[in-house]
Amino acid sequence: MGLPGCFQDYRGYADTHALGVALKALQEEGLDQLPLPGSGQTLARFGRLAQVAGHDLRLCKLFEGHVDALAIMAELDSPLPPLGSLWGMWAAEPPSAKLRVRRDGQRLSVQGRKAWCSGAAVVSHGLVTAWDEDDRQQLVAVPMAQPGVIVTDEGWNAVGMAATGSVDVVFDGAWGLAVGGPGDYLSRPGFWQGGVGIAACWYGGAERLAEVLREHCSTHAEPHALAHLGAVDSVLNTAACVLRASAERIDLAPQADARELAQRTRACVEDTVEQVMRHVGRSLGAGPYCKDPHFAQLMADLPVYVRQSHAERDLAGLGELVARAPTGRWQL
Repeated sequence: MGLPGCFQDYRGYADTHALGVALKALQEEGLDQLPLPGSGQTLARFGRLAQVAGHDLRLCKLFEGHVDALAIMAELDSPLPPLGSLWGMWAAEPPSAKLRVRRDGQRLSVQGRKAWCSGAAVVSHGLVTAWDEDDRQQLVAVPMAQPGVIVTDEGWNAVGMAATGSVDVVFDGAWGLAVGGPGDYLSRPGFWQGGVGIAACWYGGAERLAEVLREHCSTHAEPHALAHLGAVDSVLNTAACVLRASAERIDLAPQADARELAQRTRACVEDTVEQVMRHVGRSLGAGPYCKDPHFAQLMADLPVYVRQSHAERDLAGLGELVARAPTGRWQL
């Protein structure tokens, strides 16, 4: 199923408000009702994320956060979200921006600053990580339209992904409801399954860039451009195979620990993205950077989006798992 007709003619999104309008349109079309990870249709979920990413990575950032929040609440048996609600999923915890919560009857009182809250100005609810009185991490669902929630214009000076409005939000006695129990956010199987979904978003951006090169080569038989296209096809095919296999693994063992699977998949897709950007940029020259707004936006946004990876830190984590594995893991 493709995106609605209003998304086919790309004109860009001027600001966070415009992205919010587009996110609402996707929701109203029912396109946020994705199969849950591990439901037997995980590849379809990844495919929709890649599709939205190929349209616009900034919109995908908000869309992915929204559908991730919906999936988390479903996994943790939370009450159904309010009809028509739009969600942000905000789990970044730099030392200077960690939330605290205390119980106030059936509700939680949320206090502190949360960093990198994508789409905070346009979503109706935030699903945030915070820390309780016993220093345990707790997920909290917080309505944004209340006096104790202050969306700042601080903490976000990006050029790529600028319109996502990933600003700091201050919670000053705001109320929210617990989602799951302490520690559930990281311990649930869906945490690493969702990490593979992020790689599908990266892949969607790279796939769209590759299409620009393919379209060029279909009318310009330039040997060097064709060589770049061959290289792009090779790496994209590898990443696509890895994502398909990862979706299959998740569906076959939905309760399994998917950390190693996610870190390996993300490393593969990240490497693919870097190679696609290099080959496409070298083959097409300055023209599309300067004259094709969709191409130029993707080229500006994709390096920022991929930095959700922690680069060598993530590779080291994967290496630790591999070092403890038995001999023969790479045999055919």
